Amino acid sequence: MKLTFLGAARTVTGSCYLLEANGKKMLVDCGMFQGSKSVKDFNEKPFAFNPGEIDAMVLTHAHVDHSGLIPRLVKEGFKGRVHCTKSTQQLCTILLPDSAHIQESDAEYANRKGLRAGKSQVLPLFTVDDAYTALQSFYVHNFEEPFEVIPGVTAKLRVAGHILGSAVVRLEIEENGKKTTMIFSGDVGQPKQPIVEDPSILKGADFIVTESTYGNRKHKEYDKEAELAKIINETVERGGNVVIPAFAVGRTQVLLYYFQKLTQEGKIPDVPIYVDSPLATKATGITLANKEEYDAETRALVEFQGDRLFAMKNVHFTPTAEESRMINGMEGPKIILSASGMADAGRILHHLKHNLWRPECSVVFAGYQAEGTMGRNLIDGVKKVKIMGETIHVAAQIVNMTGFSAHADKDQLIEWYKKMPQKPKIFFVTHGEFDAASELSKALQMQMGTATYIPKFGDSIVIDGTDYVIEAAPEVETTPEVAELQDSISAVERNYMQYRNKIEQIALRDSAKADQLRKKLEKVRRYMDDMLGNI
Repeated sequence: MKLTFLGAARTVTGSCYLLEANGKKMLVDCGMFQGSKSVKDFNEKPFAFNPGEIDAMVLTHAHVDHSGLIPRLVKEGFKGRVHCTKSTQQLCTILLPDSAHIQESDAEYANRKGLRAGKSQVLPLFTVDDAYTALQSFYVHNFEEPFEVIPGVTAKLRVAGHILGSAVVRLEIEENGKKTTMIFSGDVGQPKQPIVEDPSILKGADFIVTESTYGNRKHKEYDKEAELAKIINETVERGGNVVIPAFAVGRTQVLLYYFQKLTQEGKIPDVPIYVDSPLATKATGITLANKEEYDAETRALVEFQGDRLFAMKNVHFTPTAEESRMINGMEGPKIILSASGMADAGRILHHLKHNLWRPECSVVFAGYQAEGTMGRNLIDGVKKVKIMGETIHVAAQIVNMTGFSAHADKDQLIEWYKKMPQKPKIFFVTHGEFDAASELSKALQMQMGTATYIPKFGDSIVIDGTDYVIEAAPEVETTPEVAELQDSISAVERNYMQYRNKIEQIALRDSAKADQLRKKLEKVRRYMDDMLGNI
């Protein structure tokens, strides 16, 4: 059999793995690339396989960096089944059409100016109709229920604890009389997060494909409820608004959970809370309808409140664009939750435009911010941003609350894997920027005593039972000038890693100084990314 890495390889997004076994082909995930323009351009490239030859697919969860290219896959010939959990299927019914709407709107905007300038017509990657057609291919399974994906390959979905419906995929494969077990972690959630259950304890496998989003970080251990209350109280006292770019699925619902808890305990004032995202509104409805996935604490809260999770009178959902526009004209402090979570599209841009320049306001990031996004730039300390063609001065307080991350950090991942009775032959470390994947890879080697490999896009692993051979993706023929440039880039990457390690050592003595140095180093990194994107 053969496993090929076609996404989330040395980058966080675009999750996609091709498994060939018993003369059949299947995918695990088919996600969209997000982040800088050079990364997003991968969405336009032809698939590295013929979609019509893919027999089936297993989807770990609904986030678009794992599911977002399924409509394009179906549009270009895929006729198999997409296997997933019930909640994942329900969330995809809102996420995929929404993503398609963005594709159509972006294409329409580009053509409005481009055609007048003599440019070729821009077509969307897929349409809303394509998204609804793709949803007909989804087949739902319960957690822990084994099912056949392709002949000789049986899958089981286990709780990943990342968002509602998120799953770790375990495959049991029989080929040529030999048996192989394989795990795809998908995105692994932090333990002890509200609403969803903690990740299931695994029994292990021969091969594990692991995420590494926070592979070089440890989530700050602190009272995040107290910090959130402090930010809200101080901002309200200044007369400002608290603006939170929040992922519509997962983060919005977790924040509502904490707002309700803090309000009930009298720790924050009863100010208006606006959920300004039609997608988040629908996702909240799906969350309310799937109580069987709640953890024990959340189930107890629901029972106490009379069968309803979110019971706040001061929460307002704004489905229409007109209602959204009215928010920024309302007087008095308020909390605004709006998508997108990385502040790179959607209604949140309007709220940032109206609030970023106001020193009395606060902008709170409560999730991962990919390189190249406005969220990452704001966290890194930029003083000006351009929003919808207008330059906005950054005067609001920018807060990065990593404690709300839906991803396990390095130590949490390793502790989770240590509980497995069976160690893998090798970990394939994916779904992380290179420095994050590299640090997790080293930690797994030292603490688990196992081999690790950080695949590049297109790398393959040929597997025979529990034996394996790594086949690196073929190098593209290049000119001496390009080869020299590649060597220079590699040297820059090595220096970047050395400086990151030095900064982390400084952080042990002086966290404030380390934060300053991180921001400066990330500015250099962004500059290099921009340069590479222009080559």
